[in-house]
Amino acid sequence: MRAVFIQGAEEHPVAFCYQVNGSCPRTVHTLGIQLVIYLACAAGMLIIVLGNLFVAFAVSYFKVLHTPTNFLLLSLALADMSLGLLVLPLSTIRSVESCWFFGDFLCHLHTYLDTLFCLTSIFHLCFISIDRHCAIYDPLLYPSKFTVRVALRYILAGWGVPAAYTSFFLYTDVVETRLSQWLEEMPCVGSCQLLLNKFWGWLNFPLFFVPCLIMISLYVKIFVVATRQAQQITTLSKSLAGAAKHERKAAKTLGIAVGIYLLCWLPFTIDTMVDSLLHFITPPLVFDTFIWFAYFNSACNPIIYVFSYRWFRKALKLMLSQKVFSLQTRTVDLYQE
Repeated sequence: MRAVFIQGAEEHPVAFCYQVNGSCPRTVHTLGIQLVIYLACAAGMLIIVLGNLFVAFAVSYFKVLHTPTNFLLLSLALADMSLGLLVLPLSTIRSVESCWFFGDFLCHLHTYLDTLFCLTSIFHLCFISIDRHCAIYDPLLYPSKFTVRVALRYILAGWGVPAAYTSFFLYTDVVETRLSQWLEEMPCVGSCQLLLNKFWGWLNFPLFFVPCLIMISLYVKIFVVATRQAQQITTLSKSLAGAAKHERKAAKTLGIAVGIYLLCWLPFTIDTMVDSLLHFITPPLVFDTFIWFAYFNSACNPIIYVFSYRWFRKALKLMLSQKVFSLQTRTVDLYQE
């Protein structure tokens, strides 16, 4: 993904981003519409940042939540929260003003962080799927196979691989060289969008869908095993039955999170692949709609946890009360009925 200046919307061709030759046309909204969009985006960012901040604090603060799976959830929450803090403010201004006013350096940095946090999310969801598969498929050996050390390795890979991948294609001339023919046709200055050539579009396609296929296949297996366990639940001891029920609920919740992730990111991913074959004809407004729909996914996970996890609701109540300042609160058993 190469961040360059490409043409913007053309509703009002008399308005331009800059008073220079080759400037992008600028879509001028009324003050009322601008305020509505800014308020909606600000509300979305607030939900993303605060929701994921609550998840990160809960897992870090309460000792009972210090498990391999929850450490992956913590890292995922940090990625989503960073997206809301570092990427979405500038994305909001670009979407409302239909222009990029922050220069080429910040355009590249913004694109880098945007891609990094989004790829980190899908890697973490894939690793969480592997974790849930191990917990359901082989519950007796799971504690010894998926340890905190293994989770930390997954977290390092979940951040390191996207960081190296994005740096290579964004800060080297590999993609820029192959984009030279497009740059001559798109001299517009004033919009920081993600211009993709055919090479990048088709490379991004498997990068998204291979982890998705892995997650889907794992959750199909999880569903089959969980169904069989539910049928055998009467033969298990009370403690084993409770543990199996807990693992199935966790798998179901994370399965919902993966499904929502696919729904949010599928339109943008397919558009970038198809658009690379059609000489980048997607209107900026449509592109913006797809990318904001994908951003919305970062707000979904905390909402899913509120409705699915009793421990998260209990942790949230404690965090919003004065009890959180008590040292004894850190050792509260959030799983206790």
